[in-house]
Amino acid sequence: MDATRVLVVANRTADSEELHEHLIARHQRGRISVTLLAPAAWEIEDPRGGRVSALRRLRSAKARLLASGIDVSCVLGDPDPMTAFEQEWKRGSHDEVIVSTLGTRVSKWLGIDLPHRIERSIVGTPLTHVVATLSTAAESA
Repeated sequence: MDATRVLVVANRTADSEELHEHLIARHQRGRISVTLLAPAAWEIEDPRGGRVSALRRLRSAKARLLASGIDVSCVLGDPDPMTAFEQEWKRGSHDEVIVSTLGTRVSKWLGIDLPHRIERSIVGTPLTHVVATLSTAAESA
């Protein structure tokens, strides 16, 4: 049986416990292959415009998912999350989409209605929104 191809859009939450647990549970329902897409959004603490931080989170998430038996590849995308999604969506062939954000009070992605914008652009493809928490309230995507 082929694995279900899941595109995960996450940056600040890419290595979060909530997303990891969601992907493990999804894998237990049926084998998945994950493409983890992190839009490289600018971060004040990252002198390279968010690329270094996003790559660090991608590496961490990939190691955890591989250790859990999930096939995963990582993509560093455009700083604009919708543009990053559209570029990867056109490039790949995906059966499901998961968008992982921080909660309402701190998420820039919820401020631009990213989960619903993506959902409207992929009519007929299942989309799941995972809300993750981080220890630092200053995190924002």
